[in-house]
Amino acid sequence: MLSAKSVFQEILDNDESFRLFCSVAASGEAQGGWENGRIAALVPESRRDLAPKIARHGTDEDKHGRIFNALLRKRGLEPMEVPRETDYTMLLEARGIGLAHDKLRRDEPLTDHDIVIYLAHSRVTEQRAAAQMTMLCRYFGDHPDLGRAVRMIADDEDNHLAYCHEELLRMAAAGYGRTIQRTLRESALVEMGVYRDVSLAVMARMGRVLGWSRAKSAPLAAGIRALYAYERLGGWRRMVSLRMPERRNALGGPAQSASGAPEAPELV
Repeated sequence: MLSAKSVFQEILDNDESFRLFCSVAASGEAQGGWENGRIAALVPESRRDLAPKIARHGTDEDKHGRIFNALLRKRGLEPMEVPRETDYTMLLEARGIGLAHDKLRRDEPLTDHDIVIYLAHSRVTEQRAAAQMTMLCRYFGDHPDLGRAVRMIADDEDNHLAYCHEELLRMAAAGYGRTIQRTLRESALVEMGVYRDVSLAVMARMGRVLGWSRAKSAPLAAGIRALYAYERLGGWRRMVSLRMPERRNALGGPAQSASGAPEAPELV
């Protein structure tokens, strides 16, 4: 029977598909770590209280990248070059979502508007990441090799999402509500298309590696397109709503160590 769990199990059981999965994940996390690190360094004086939280966000993302690379090393595998069509973070930047890397490479302070853009982009992408990790925890939270890693990353992603909600609500209270609303919607609509395209590209490569028949690949591709259609019709609203989270100040404390892991609604 074809199910999400059986598909992921097949991917995890094959060295080459597992290598692709972890390489794509590690690359995205490393890029997120760099972006957050640069944003933390360039935060305007008016928002300096955010700098430690943004830096913590980046530290967490770096940790996740190390964890995925450690999972590869544990199986005697090396990371592979990430195919362009599967590079989620790069494709989002190319579509104008988030802060451009050219801006982040300059040593010029960001503006409050830039911080709104960053937080809105993060709120959308962290919703996706949290949902993916919740699914992996459901299927593999007790896995002897993956369980601790996916549970740790899932908890971090929940923290990141809570942080985005809380900080965006604060920015909304400071007068940026309309900008936040507009930016969240624009980001969500672009992200959905990029996620669909990347998912189709990853599944196509997995299919070639694992020798999937057309009878198996076609329903998987149809499922990805059906999710996109659902999100376009209204599912996108879950990515743009804001509510004060139960986890307050989620990134205000010390970061969780990777030791012990495999080395590594209320609308605005």
